[in-house]
Amino acid sequence: MSLFCCPICRAPLERGERSYTCPNGHSYDRAREGYVHLLPANQKHARDPGDDKEMAAARSRFLSADYYAPLRKALCALALEHAGAGAAVLDAGCGEGYYTAGLFGALAVAGRESRLAGVDLSKPSVRLAAKRLPHGEFAVASVYRLPVGRRQIDLLLNCFSPLALDEFRRVLKPGGVYLYVVPGPEHLWQLKQVLYERPYPNPEQAIPYEGFSYERIVPVEADLAVEGAALQDLFRMTPYYWKTPRAGAQRLAALDGLKMRASFRIHVFRREG
Repeated sequence: MSLFCCPICRAPLERGERSYTCPNGHSYDRAREGYVHLLPANQKHARDPGDDKEMAAARSRFLSADYYAPLRKALCALALEHAGAGAAVLDAGCGEGYYTAGLFGALAVAGRESRLAGVDLSKPSVRLAAKRLPHGEFAVASVYRLPVGRRQIDLLLNCFSPLALDEFRRVLKPGGVYLYVVPGPEHLWQLKQVLYERPYPNPEQAIPYEGFSYERIVPVEADLAVEGAALQDLFRMTPYYWKTPRAGAQRLAALDGLKMRASFRIHVFRREG
């Protein structure tokens, strides 16, 4: 049985070789790469929502070079701390699957085979994720309408993706753990200094959320030396790409490389009751 449920009737889905089906007769074809489209037309707010093909490819190239390996290592350590054998793991906003694959690999090496699924609005990203991790389940879907049944998930990862608290509360089992990754105050500060005349730090916040208990905040810091095409890949995969004035983008394009600090905060929550 799949971790996914039908986006129309919420019945459990069964994963077949070529399609996902529910007992009420709804069927969803699996793409050649193995992923499934579970975003009904009436839930789409754009023709092609999420990251486009070029942005997904840029993120895949940059992350595959392991610039953010310290963050993945920290997430894997937390997964090993909180997920037992057979755990149901959901990456809500999985992108091209870099962190998803990391969690799966860490649990497998520890002898804790998991049931793992990832969702993202971006079809190009989900296609890359499915190719990266054939053992997982991946779907084009919204984190605000997760195609997952109530209280099915033991460990939920939300890395730089929208905060859909109502859905996260719904799908997590009582006692389940939620890992919420956000940028630290001076994440990529040196890049922001190139792009903007007056850069400002990200807020440092520890906000309690209803239905969750705060476990702790795990800081992750890394020094990066990003050169050549990887610098443009990093720029394209960040929100700055859409917000940067032309002059800032031109200043960045004139650089051969840039040393900067990556700073992350992993907020660890546990689902109450």
